Amino acid sequence: MRFAYAILTYLLLPVYAAYWFFRGLGNRTYWDRFGQRFGRGYPRLPAGCIWVHAVSVGEVQAAVPLIRALVDSYPNRHMLVTTVTPTGAARVRLLFGDTVEHSYIPFETPNAVTSFFDTVNPQIALVMETEIWPNLYRECGRREIPLVLVSARISPKSVASYKKFLPLFRETLSHGIVIAAQSQADADRFRQLGAAPERTWVTGNIKFDIQLPPELAEAGEQFRRDNFEGRPVWVAASTHDKEEQQVLHAHDIVQEQFPDALLILIPRHPERFPSVRTMLHKEGRRFISRTDGLPCTSDIDVFFGDTMGEVPLFYAAGNVAFVGGTLVEVGGHNLLEPAALGRPVVTGPHLYNTQDIADKFEKLGASITVNNAGQLGSAIADLFADPDTANDIGSRGRDIVQQNRGSLQRLLELVEPLISKN
Repeated sequence: MRFAYAILTYLLLPVYAAYWFFRGLGNRTYWDRFGQRFGRGYPRLPAGCIWVHAVSVGEVQAAVPLIRALVDSYPNRHMLVTTVTPTGAARVRLLFGDTVEHSYIPFETPNAVTSFFDTVNPQIALVMETEIWPNLYRECGRREIPLVLVSARISPKSVASYKKFLPLFRETLSHGIVIAAQSQADADRFRQLGAAPERTWVTGNIKFDIQLPPELAEAGEQFRRDNFEGRPVWVAASTHDKEEQQVLHAHDIVQEQFPDALLILIPRHPERFPSVRTMLHKEGRRFISRTDGLPCTSDIDVFFGDTMGEVPLFYAAGNVAFVGGTLVEVGGHNLLEPAALGRPVVTGPHLYNTQDIADKFEKLGASITVNNAGQLGSAIADLFADPDTANDIGSRGRDIVQQNRGSLQRLLELVEPLISKN
């Protein structure tokens, strides 16, 4: 099956190239270092670099504590961070500047994978969450490069899909891979797919070790004072197509009870900023964009967050947080960021990408789940009307974050011998 998979990657290469090219017509960042997708133009690093792979913004953000800890612990090692998306690359650049190297991960053709390894010379590979790349992992095994899946998770739904290709995944997971699973259930699912029991550990979810700047709370309060002091504010972050419309309908419901309520709307993907701005114009919304640099006067009812990296600031400035990707079947995004700030969290029902965290929140009353725009609007209005309940929900979420920290330390203890012995 591995040979068939390798042939498939070559057959799909023109499709992949066309996809990336046409995405670049609307967003030129997709053409950034285009050759790296196909095995060309990687940074040439001395042998022995530490390599961390994080697909996009969410995974990069989750990896921040790990990357910083590795940089501090191994100051003489080069650090390489790879991503798939340009937004992930931008986040790496914003957070780490020149302290780490960045490249895009190659597509799965054997030649591109070999070229990547020949050039960057990693000593160890740490891959965030659910990324399974058969050719890439096989090359790690062939070169005896330790490979750790960090905060690894597999949903029950995914197991059924993976089992259709069980021989391929069983071989993929047989190359000495260390599984640092988020939960016992995730560890069991990896074992079902062929992971070695003696190399499968439960370390927890590194996302709980979130590190927010100590000055963030005050920065949020100052932003609020400067722009919308005294108004009830809710934040809808990481929203997707067909979700913004529901959020805006919910805002109409909120404003029936709280006419001065303000919505801060932040789409997940920056390439969608122009289309969301156009939608706001077409709907006749009174809005300003963050990039406009204009004052948020009392007649504005939507503040459009069209910048990268400021979601935490907006959460800190708001009263209530709605986490997007949950009213549409995307699977949800990071619940911990607003919770760490003590903000009450509201989500839609589609949470399978963050199910374990969502289950904790629901069990301990740290979030509210809604099924549609009407319920969302009512939930936000209820939280505005009852600040004590809102504060209680926010406090429960913050307690969950605090009580579940420690995954990073367990992971570092697992990784340290793998780095030291090489």
